[in-house]
Amino acid sequence: MALTTKLIRLIYAPRLHAIDRFMRDPVRTQRRQLETLLDKASGTVFGREHGFGGIRTADDFARRVPIGEYEDFRPYIDRIRSGEQNVTWPTEIRWFAKSSGTTSTKSKFIPVSREGLRCCHMRGPLDIAGLFARLYPQSRVFSGKTLTLGGSHRLENTGGGAEEGDLSAILIEHTPRLARGMRVPGAETALIPDFEKKVEAICRETVHRNVTAFAGVPSWNLVMLNKMLEYTGKDNISEVWPNMELFTHGGMNFTPYREQYRKIIPSERMKYMETYNASEGFFAIQDDPASDAMLLMLDYGIYYEFLPVRELHDPSKAVPLEGVRTGVNYAMIVSTCNGLWRYLIGDTVEFVSTDPYRIRITGRTRHFINAFGEEIIVDNAEAALHAACRATGAQISDYTAGPVYMNDKTKGSHQWIVEFSTPPSDPERFADELDRALQRVNSDYEAKRFRDTTLLRPTLTVAPQGTFYRWMASRGKLGGQNKIPRLSPSRDYVEALHEMVRNS
Repeated sequence: MALTTKLIRLIYAPRLHAIDRFMRDPVRTQRRQLETLLDKASGTVFGREHGFGGIRTADDFARRVPIGEYEDFRPYIDRIRSGEQNVTWPTEIRWFAKSSGTTSTKSKFIPVSREGLRCCHMRGPLDIAGLFARLYPQSRVFSGKTLTLGGSHRLENTGGGAEEGDLSAILIEHTPRLARGMRVPGAETALIPDFEKKVEAICRETVHRNVTAFAGVPSWNLVMLNKMLEYTGKDNISEVWPNMELFTHGGMNFTPYREQYRKIIPSERMKYMETYNASEGFFAIQDDPASDAMLLMLDYGIYYEFLPVRELHDPSKAVPLEGVRTGVNYAMIVSTCNGLWRYLIGDTVEFVSTDPYRIRITGRTRHFINAFGEEIIVDNAEAALHAACRATGAQISDYTAGPVYMNDKTKGSHQWIVEFSTPPSDPERFADELDRALQRVNSDYEAKRFRDTTLLRPTLTVAPQGTFYRWMASRGKLGGQNKIPRLSPSRDYVEALHEMVRNS
């Protein structure tokens, strides 16, 4: 066993035991989380308005507190940003994680408390280290540096005494000194606002460092790694950083990028761990390398509820953890020690197992195509694209899709705009394979496609390499937490991208 890894395992042994405990008794753990949250917040403005002091059960909580999205919660957040305290959480809210989400042009400001920072946002990365050390005792990943590619919005004063910026900026400012020494690049480089300039600076700063791990969103990290190869003239990343062992990734499905990463890092020692973290909290970690599911972290000061996506119109159908079933697509609802209550964060998940509780991210509540009753979600799209790639030998860099509406002369269909890193020899065959795969994974789509009853075969628009990057740049959404919208019920994104393809 590597000495550093052995030391990490010893340090994290108590925490690993705590994880094992909540895996053995998940329901009780969650009930305690709810009790603690309600007790602490009973004297807040929100707590008094919703009678927290009189809530005795999860059912009471569900009856008294409505499920809400950001706009429903915004009046309380605005009060906190203006300097008022004890609104939704009793301790001082000193930070706001600024997030625009995937599609919104308006920023969201998610409160971050001291408890949320310490017990949730910062506990997640520490648990990753502990779990990795347990899984791979011979690893030497802890003997080097971790390269983190985060956001670029520096902390700014809200006017009410708090600070706001990217969650990554908040974490950089409050990372313990010891952990800070294990990470590259330095804070000044990490927070360069221009993404392209930041990547260039990262190349200069880290090329000669012993980088053994990196973390972030797969798409933007791939840009950074390719830039490093261009900067060094090397053929692959193993020639730049020979001790590279781990990529901790999140923010989007890794499947479309897996083959590209295998090519760019051709190392048998390379490991990949998926995480589920957001401005609202750190939620799950992949703890079993044999499965792509992630362990739901139940003791991070978060109480979870789940609403079947088919029942989004009926909030009363939301269930606590013990009420979930495998194979159902749920919208996730959280109440947190950051002062969010029954907050619909916009992500959808599916439980792969309930002993322990492991999940997969399936998409977003607003990211789907259902113009004709087909109910295509991101999980369907990713699976179908993967199948089409296998059948044609293609590899995808990026994609988005939207409906083509019916008119007097034609039936409806879907338009897919796809940027390939390895294009198929026959794009029409790729479209056929995509169509067949979508029918296999989605029975509603299959029914609409039967004999072209409602839907015609999808159309494929092949985008030149770099199209999606240029599109995101034109929207001021390069790097960090910015994500390409994969599916949309409208044609806004496909129209904009199609125009770029026509003009390229």
